[in-house]
Amino acid sequence: MKKDDAKLLAQLKTLPTRNEAFKKLLQLYKERLYWHIRNIVKNHDDTDDVLQNTFIKIYNNIDNFKGESQLYSWMYRIATNEAITFLNQKAKRLQLNSEELQHYLVENIESDIYFEGDEIQLKLQKAIAGLPQKQQQVFNMKYFQEMKYREISEILETSEGALKASYHLAVKKIKESLKID
Repeated sequence: MKKDDAKLLAQLKTLPTRNEAFKKLLQLYKERLYWHIRNIVKNHDDTDDVLQNTFIKIYNNIDNFKGESQLYSWMYRIATNEAITFLNQKAKRLQLNSEELQHYLVENIESDIYFEGDEIQLKLQKAIAGLPQKQQQVFNMKYFQEMKYREISEILETSEGALKASYHLAVKKIKESLKID
C-alpha cells in the first residue's frame, strides 16, 4: 500500500480524524470514481446516485478494509459492484435483460444533457454496449481510464492474462462493429 494511502487509512480508522480524512478521500477519488461509474451506468444522474452509495459504503465499511490491496482498488471494486447492482435493479424495474438494458442506456445517452460526445462517441458507446459485461469493464478501465492491467486485476480480482485476452477481444469486436481496420 502506498505511504499516503496508509496514512489516510489510519486517519479514516481513527474516530477523531475520520470525518476530515473522509473529506480528503472524497477530494482524491470522487472524480475518478465518477468516471468509472459513468462508463458503466452511462447516465449522469444515475452516476451521481451510485457514486453517493459507493462513498456511503466506503465510509461504513472502512474498518473492514484489511489493506491486502491498494485502497483505490478496494474502492473501485465497491464502485463496480454498486454500479452493477444498480443496473441489475434498473433492468428488473424496466423488465429488460442485461443486453436490452445496455442498448436502452446507450440510446438514452443523447438525451443526457451532460453527454458532450459527438456521433463517433455515440457509435463507440453503442459498440461497447454490445460487449459482454466483463469485456465492457476491462475496455473502459484500460481505454478510458488508462489503468494498468495490474490495477484492473486487483479491482476485478482476476488474472492479468485473462484481462489482456478480454481487452483484446473487446477491441476486436469494437473495431468490427465500427468497421475499423
